[in-house]
Amino acid sequence: MTTLKFLFLGDIYGKPGCAMAEKWISQLVAKHAVQAVIVNTENSGNNGKGISPKIAQMFKDLGVFALTTGNHVWAQRDIYQYIGENNFLLRPLNFPSSCPGKGIFIGEVAGHTVAIINAQGRVFMREDLDCPFKAIDSALTYVQTKTKLIFIDFHAEATSEKAALAYYLDGRVSGFFGTHTHVQTADERILPKGTAFMSDLGFSGALNSALGAKSSVIIQKFLTQMPHKFEVETTGPFVMSGLFVTVDTQTGKALSVERLRIIDEQLSVAAE
Repeated sequence: MTTLKFLFLGDIYGKPGCAMAEKWISQLVAKHAVQAVIVNTENSGNNGKGISPKIAQMFKDLGVFALTTGNHVWAQRDIYQYIGENNFLLRPLNFPSSCPGKGIFIGEVAGHTVAIINAQGRVFMREDLDCPFKAIDSALTYVQTKTKLIFIDFHAEATSEKAALAYYLDGRVSGFFGTHTHVQTADERILPKGTAFMSDLGFSGALNSALGAKSSVIIQKFLTQMPHKFEVETTGPFVMSGLFVTVDTQTGKALSVERLRIIDEQLSVAAE
């Protein structure tokens, strides 16, 4: 039996998240014999929103296989052309077809074809998006002709929507992982028909923050109900969260899952 080991990392938030990625990805790949890394980068911009071509290229230079995103993907306009020209950077599949970029990436990992699908939820988010259930169904009619090694980043708010879609796809994809909430869940498991699952991978950024932003700013927003500009927290310690997944290359079924959570008290990140 031939296996592949993957590392999926939750939302990278601002400069601290990028700094954690630069420091830890290569170490984790070497230590855990990881063949491919997939990272959600929709909050990787220096201001905690969107992604720039420079940051996307930084992840590419780190050897990351694919980058996924979500509702903040369009926050930086200079990504529009880049995402249309670089298919390893995804936007949610169920966005309008007129949007630049694609929601599917198919590439080679250690001689095996691997597909990554990115989709966005609708509950408590944008209800005008195409149904993610139907959008992924349609995508699978094509992707399953290419490979059995299929992974989905579902960028969604509601755990119920994530779980429902995961069970709907159980046995048809190798792994299904939620992003967006920045809070790592403790429900990693392999579903009955062989799909690896985790409600939310968590995030990489400042540990003592409000999901990566300065808590003082968020507190004032709640107290006053007035607009406040979010500021990235750059004071450590910092956290990196994600999931290791090992799959059988012949069946596409998941064999094991292992939660990743690193607390780094040594890393220093300069404030903006």
